Amino acid sequence: MSRTRFTAIVAATAAALLLSACGTTENTAAPEASASLAGPVTVTDSRGKAISLKSPATKVVGLEWGEVEMLVSLGVMPVGVADPKGYGTWVTAAKLDPGVKDVGTRGEPSVDSVVALQPDLVVMEDDGTATLVNQLEKYVPVLVTKGSDAKDNLGRMRNDLNMIAKATGKTAEAEKLLADFDVALADGKKKIADAGAAGRPFAIADGWKEGSTVSIRMFGQGALVSQLGIQLGLTNAWTGKTDEAWGLGQTDVEGLTVLKDPNLHFFYNASDDTDVFADGLAGNAIWKSLPFVQQGHLHRMPNGIWTFGGPLSGKQYIDQLVKTYTV
Repeated sequence: MSRTRFTAIVAATAAALLLSACGTTENTAAPEASASLAGPVTVTDSRGKAISLKSPATKVVGLEWGEVEMLVSLGVMPVGVADPKGYGTWVTAAKLDPGVKDVGTRGEPSVDSVVALQPDLVVMEDDGTATLVNQLEKYVPVLVTKGSDAKDNLGRMRNDLNMIAKATGKTAEAEKLLADFDVALADGKKKIADAGAAGRPFAIADGWKEGSTVSIRMFGQGALVSQLGIQLGLTNAWTGKTDEAWGLGQTDVEGLTVLKDPNLHFFYNASDDTDVFADGLAGNAIWKSLPFVQQGHLHRMPNGIWTFGGPLSGKQYIDQLVKTYTV
């Protein structure tokens, strides 16, 4: 599976966001340079807790890959990351330096390894428990992001990025990232409309195999990458039950028979080269009968496009969706 802690968008119009962003990025270099040297800074995290720092954090540990991507894209190379090898496999939008320390797995990071790095700040997602946060906060400030919210995942992504940017003195960089992201969305939507593909259906999934059984995880309306497609003017064809946090649901190959539209394109990731769709279902009669398989509308995403990332991974997804619907 592409995410170990599964048991665990929608913002204002692109035009309005672009106007807002353009008005805030022209003269930020000097203030931001001084802000990075100043302090203190206080950030309210997803728990509603005020995190106070003597100055913007420069030595940061990231415990989830979406937040790690955000840190790197802001110009803050973490000193420690949970499973940096896995990050290198699944995330190519913002690459880590070779010297970044491994602090354990994302599901179970090592508190000792984190504390040994003497960071100014630890950034992690809300995992539904307070155990790890309480352990870490004995030694270091912890900023807890929301990580996902199927009610508004694009808005949540923006909020998480801005929260991290404020804590690290990188607000100008965040404004630039979001402005570029909004341009990509607006440009992609126009290209799809110009190609006559507005409203066309899509579905996004990943999967895993246990024995001879293939389980499929579908990305519903509120999943982050689904929201990208919707904002581009496309229609998510998967309407099955999903969870409230991630917008993810589970099915099997029989469940995919509801995807009947011959214009539907089906996207999936297999960055670790475990391709259950090409390998696990190759001989399955139901799979071979599905319209998107017969039409050749099955798309394995290029390796390293993270489905739970920040603006840079989002732009990678946008590029692939636009490319598919404008050929």
